[in-house]
Amino acid sequence: MTVPGSPPATWPISQYVLKVHSRCDLACDHCYIYEHADQSWRGRPRYMDLDTASAAAGRIAEHAAAHRLPAVTVVLHGGEPLLLGPHRMREILHVLRRRIEPVSRLELRMQSNGVRLSEEYCDLFAEYDVRVGVSLDGDRPANDRHRRFPHGGSSHPQVLRGIGLLRRPAYRRQFAGILCTVDIANDPVAVYEALRAEEPPLVDLLLPHATWAIPPQRPPGQATPYARWLLTVYDRWTADGRPIPIRLFTSLLSTGAGGHSGNEWVGLDPADLATIETDGTWEQVDSLKITYPGAPATGMSVFTHAVDEVSALPGVARRQTGLDGLAATCRACPVVRQCGGGLFAHRYREGAGFDNPSVYCADLKELIVSMNTRTGAASAPTPPEVDREGADLPDGLLDRIGSGCTDEDDLRFLNGSHLAITRALLVRVADPGSAATRPGWEVLTRLDQEAPEAVEETLAHPYVRAWAAEAQPGPGGVDGGTGAYLACVAAAAAVRAGTRVELDVPMRAGVIHLPSVGAVVLPTPTTGTATLTVTPRNWTVRHGGERARITFPDAPGAGEPQVTGARWQGSRRLPFGGSSILFEDLDPYRDCHDWKAAERVHPPQLAAWGEALARAWEAIEADVPHQASVVGAGLRAVVPLLDDPAGTLRSSTARQAFASIGLARADGPTTAVMIVHEFQHSVLGALLDLCDLFDPGHSGRVKVGWRDDPRPIEGVLQGTYAHLAITNIWRQRARRDGAGSVAYERHRQYRQWTEEAADALRGSGALTPAGERFVDRIAEALTS
Repeated sequence: MTVPGSPPATWPISQYVLKVHSRCDLACDHCYIYEHADQSWRGRPRYMDLDTASAAAGRIAEHAAAHRLPAVTVVLHGGEPLLLGPHRMREILHVLRRRIEPVSRLELRMQSNGVRLSEEYCDLFAEYDVRVGVSLDGDRPANDRHRRFPHGGSSHPQVLRGIGLLRRPAYRRQFAGILCTVDIANDPVAVYEALRAEEPPLVDLLLPHATWAIPPQRPPGQATPYARWLLTVYDRWTADGRPIPIRLFTSLLSTGAGGHSGNEWVGLDPADLATIETDGTWEQVDSLKITYPGAPATGMSVFTHAVDEVSALPGVARRQTGLDGLAATCRACPVVRQCGGGLFAHRYREGAGFDNPSVYCADLKELIVSMNTRTGAASAPTPPEVDREGADLPDGLLDRIGSGCTDEDDLRFLNGSHLAITRALLVRVADPGSAATRPGWEVLTRLDQEAPEAVEETLAHPYVRAWAAEAQPGPGGVDGGTGAYLACVAAAAAVRAGTRVELDVPMRAGVIHLPSVGAVVLPTPTTGTATLTVTPRNWTVRHGGERARITFPDAPGAGEPQVTGARWQGSRRLPFGGSSILFEDLDPYRDCHDWKAAERVHPPQLAAWGEALARAWEAIEADVPHQASVVGAGLRAVVPLLDDPAGTLRSSTARQAFASIGLARADGPTTAVMIVHEFQHSVLGALLDLCDLFDPGHSGRVKVGWRDDPRPIEGVLQGTYAHLAITNIWRQRARRDGAGSVAYERHRQYRQWTEEAADALRGSGALTPAGERFVDRIAEALTS
């Protein structure tokens, strides 16, 4: 049954603010923690102890595993987090990495006033890969207006010294950007120039915290002074060629083009964020402290409550619902998809709660309309045209895929579309003005002319697209660390082309990865870049005083390479479907599946994997022979997943990694079921790249037989299509084993689930004409 507009029982939370210290060494008079309505900091422990940090990390890991989150972000916050001291800071960073990273990729960040930054801290942050944002309000007069020490002295010299450390080449990756709170009494151009001079990778211009109860200061007779101030900065920034990303502007430009905002201040992106205080209590978003005493409180603690219980709270859930969570005034506004109602806390009004526009409504609207006028954008962007009828697809493709009869011509079309999408993503990553991406892009474009087959084979690797999707420029542009991997992609293409190139390539803990080719492991597990030179037979790596050389045999497969100064880990293939398949246990971007990817598999386990895949192929040929040739030709890679400690089967498909699946090892017949099931997901994902089968704005949820909780439409469609193939497998096995067998009961169960789900989809009102046709083909295939 469909439950119109009903929220799920819980919302996945992927961002956490960890309050590691509750006090501060500055006395900023605009601070929302110490100078506003909620004063709960007074009763908190001064710092978070290790037991609390461990419990918090455990809750985050538990939630990430349950919701199969590929990544989570933890922001170390205060007060001032650097008051913790390097020793306690190391303990907390260690426990966060140790508890969370086995189940999800962890991105560590910190927001600091920068006063106590030191080489010791920067070395620690480089070791644990912590990205640090620093608060600075502009030049000295602007910064001294609010950000002073308790004795009244200026903090400006100390902050600039700290930022100077982060600008050093050894620590540049750790510099996340500058946070600047707007004060309209400051000269906007002077503030902009001062921020630009610090060469930040990103600037956040934040409106000072205010509500309808305590509105922002405005000069008499000026209705939109904050818009005027921001537009002065915007015009100067635009005239300068936008030399640094300023998130407020890039977010509004992105939403003006129909894209995402990437932050909670504007736009309709979900705000999936929770706060953990120094005593382990859960709180809602921290900015609610400006509204009334106890506003962010939940009554919950990491010692007693899971994240799911926090995310089910009405105040948290409302902030995930986009347009539906806004006041009626906002929903009727022509710029609502750009503004998004402003920051949630800024909507507060006594007696009306948060069901109001932002107290900065007039300023935000003036800013957005003026920016749109300057850029020629429409004030109410509409989504691009999409194919809702299937008219742009090759004749019969929609029907063949829907009925489970995808053929090899269909597969070639989907592969070509996947490659075109990957190329389009690469173009957006390859910022010509970025030193991180330009060299790799130049090599790749040259090779695309000289050796197009080598480039195409490299880009067809599923996890190149997974990386390119992750590296897409956000409001702050392309992340230099992620974008630099483009050089590794280019080097892999050069290896396939047999061409000499020299590139600076990124290292992860001393490892250089070339997608689908292999990895060089240097003795020192460091980050940064190394210079890689590849020729048809020899590779050399230079990093600081380290030198490595790899000499490959004349003929591929003629033996192991000779290696000095490093270790070589080559990509490996296993027999499958009359050919071979890449066993992907190296690629750094393979960890995008529902469960954690396994590390490098040792030879005895690799042999067991080979046996499982061989037996699985035999079962596929026996049980679904009409699909065997397509699965054998279409599946490009298998990623080994960590086994479930309880023995539960694990398999997964990542939407951005077409033609690859993740598996935990099982026996042959079981592996066959998982391969066919996940390959169906991969095919449907590729089809959804090209054609809308359902209304993406539909918020209803559908109850299905294979899950306890109501599912969103896309999840039901994916599950129904995958279960069509599973039904066919159990039907064939039931014919062999007879009535009353396990196979007979499973066929009956899967067919009933799939029929009921198809009926629910057709009655949901969510399907496009193409989606209705697709589900009709599924239903017909069940009865054939």
